Amino acid sequence: MVRLLERRNRTVSLLAVFAIATIGLHLFILFLLISQGLTIRRLSLQKSPVFDQLVDGRKITVADDLEREPEVIRQFVSKTMTSMFNWSGTLPPQTIEQVTNPILDPGITIITPRGGKKVTTSSWIASFALSEDFRRGFLGQIGDITPPEVFSNNPSETISSQLIIKRVYPPVKISPGKWEIGMVANLIQKKPSQNKQIIIPFNKDLIVIAVDNFVFPLTDTTTDLQKAIYNVRAEKMEISEIRDLCLLDEYERPNQQQFPFCENKQNSSSFTR
Repeated sequence: MVRLLERRNRTVSLLAVFAIATIGLHLFILFLLISQGLTIRRLSLQKSPVFDQLVDGRKITVADDLEREPEVIRQFVSKTMTSMFNWSGTLPPQTIEQVTNPILDPGITIITPRGGKKVTTSSWIASFALSEDFRRGFLGQIGDITPPEVFSNNPSETISSQLIIKRVYPPVKISPGKWEIGMVANLIQKKPSQNKQIIIPFNKDLIVIAVDNFVFPLTDTTTDLQKAIYNVRAEKMEISEIRDLCLLDEYERPNQQQFPFCENKQNSSSFTR
């Protein structure tokens, strides 16, 4: 009888130890899950490291995400405006075959107060480099000046346009993360059936602002257009305003650090926010 009681007491003690150990393990797992959840939440709210591109193409981490290299700003403005106003009537080639057999650009229809307007695909993609409140109105004006012949199926009737940039002035910092930059260019329109071209002066002052980075979308679920838009947004800059640039002495200013505005020379062709 005494041996039986000793065995029973010993069994009860082992069960108690096992129960306590199980509870302790569960508490440890619960603490680990809570800790991981807090860590994931902190990482999700934390900004990704900001990289600044140097003139030679290398990228370095910067502490202030509002700083941009002057040459990077100039390249951003040149690339954006060139993509916006280069109209060839065809889509940019994605394969070697499309280089010799380009695909006609169907254009993208946008809704404006004056009705539906069609802009080129390259203009529509490049417009994502503009701030959201400025983009809609600017695209509407692009639609107004885009000739319908750009989308013609007849090669002899197609009108092409090219922005020839003569000079992009060094950006002037006007506040943290905000710069003013001048551009001198000509917009040249050509028609193959006519041996002539139209040259339109395109001299503008642009306001560029630094913006936060954007998360890269999943590559297996995105279209070519979405990838192209991301590449534009990956620059971490936006153009928030475009206005006429007054020039003196044939594209030269007496002081490159000052931007004389066309206060009394505004015209309907100016793009103003």
